[in-house]
Amino acid sequence: MRGRTYLGEFEFMILLVLLRLGENAYGVPIARGIEDAIGREVAIGSVYAALERLERKGFVTSSVGDPTPERGGRAKRYFYITKAGALRVRRTKKALIALWRGVPQGGEAVS
Repeated sequence: MRGRTYLGEFEFMILLVLLRLGENAYGVPIARGIEDAIGREVAIGSVYAALERLERKGFVTSSVGDPTPERGGRAKRYFYITKAGALRVRRTKKALIALWRGVPQGGEAVS
């Protein structure tokens, strides 16, 4: 990991889904996990772009599985959260909870 690493909202969601899925985390189940949580469709390309950013930041690693006939002989790329990624999730959660405590009741903007 180099320097400061900003964790975007979508990246945070992906890390949370990786924690839920464990060893079977690849593109489609990751996208479905986010879709189920937010109630809207997620482009698989966006998921892979975010996973590549997370890998560059050191929050995720990946490995390629065996080719499968169901996928026309192509292999799945599995993703795993690293210790640094899990630590970033915990720190982000802690920061969000602390910030949320200062929001007026109902979370509405104050004019």
